[in-house]
Amino acid sequence: MPIIGTSPASLDLAEDRERFHKLLNDLNLRQPPNGTVRNIQQAVKVANKIGFPLVVRPSYVLGGRAMEIVYSENDLRDYMEKAVEVSNSSPVLLDRFLNDATEVDVDAISDGNDVFIAGIMEHIEQAGVHSGDSACSLPPFSLSESIQNQLASQVSLMAKGLNVIGLMNAQFAIQGEDIYVLEVNPRASRTVPFVSKATGIPIAKIAVNCMVGNSLASQGITDYYCVKESVFPFIKFPGVDPLLGPEMKSTGEVMGIGKTFGEAFAKGQSAAGEILPASGHAFISVKDIDKELAINVASELVELGFEIYATSGTSNILNEASIKCKKVNKVREGEPHIVNMLENKQIDLIINTTEDKNAIADSFSIRRTALQQKVFYTTTMAAAQATVEALKHSENSNVNSLQALHKGIFS
Repeated sequence: MPIIGTSPASLDLAEDRERFHKLLNDLNLRQPPNGTVRNIQQAVKVANKIGFPLVVRPSYVLGGRAMEIVYSENDLRDYMEKAVEVSNSSPVLLDRFLNDATEVDVDAISDGNDVFIAGIMEHIEQAGVHSGDSACSLPPFSLSESIQNQLASQVSLMAKGLNVIGLMNAQFAIQGEDIYVLEVNPRASRTVPFVSKATGIPIAKIAVNCMVGNSLASQGITDYYCVKESVFPFIKFPGVDPLLGPEMKSTGEVMGIGKTFGEAFAKGQSAAGEILPASGHAFISVKDIDKELAINVASELVELGFEIYATSGTSNILNEASIKCKKVNKVREGEPHIVNMLENKQIDLIINTTEDKNAIADSFSIRRTALQQKVFYTTTMAAAQATVEALKHSENSNVNSLQALHKGIFS
């Protein structure tokens, strides 16, 4: 019989544990330490390599049938005798159980080219409780924006890798900042009615339209990001340090909406009255713990056409990473220093992070002068990374109506 939408071959690719594991490796996506086995001897060997406890599951089953957490070799041997019967000759997957991990469900729709993230749901119960039994929150209540962006990116990669046409559900475990793919179902999941009601978007209808050949774009459906940015009154209060901390200092909020996070962040900055430089001279001075992240940010700024200046410690790290960088003095090291450059309008972007009272006091004049000279600055690496994304997408901006946004449709 002719099958519309996702092909049987793609379904098989997702269900066959060995083939799916290879696909994830090809996509450079992370799974918990795992192995596939077909008999008891193989299972014991792989288990000793991975370590207990293990999540064990057969291929080609629904609803977690025959899926268990085993804690010892004896439990594993007992399990394999049952699992081989359930999966016939298909492989059984052994996953290292991730303690204290947060499980996440993501529902998405693909038309073969574009992928729409319908909902990211954070489970209340920790990983190990079946997704059908766990309470969950939409939107996520504790996942960072960075983690959510990575989840959306990984779902898009897998949807295209599996050639999904229609609905897809992906399940992840989050442990700290690490994201692990648990499984993917290239079909509708039990979460679809919940996501549809929560978002007001007719997900099943949109997916069926994709299955019969209508693209997401033709239905007016694209993903979008909303970024809330705070507005600060620092320029009106001479002598106030604009460094952010646990005490609230903002006096208002604006919202940026875009098809990418970078576009939305750029619009948020614009709405808050900040001007992002398209190119020029960027000054970077960061605390030790941020220096690895500074390498990535500096590299991307160079690609965007910026010339990099940095204080001695940061410049050494950047030069060692083969990033061309000019050293500039701190204020206490004597003139000419960074504040002189700011006053002479020689700096267009500042990335400055500090951690102790002395460093905060030393860098106060940098932040205050940047504010007075209307030079864009960030005091966290998360904001620095977001700024880079904004610079990449700031020119690709369109105006979209709030009415369309509320319907889940982008013009």
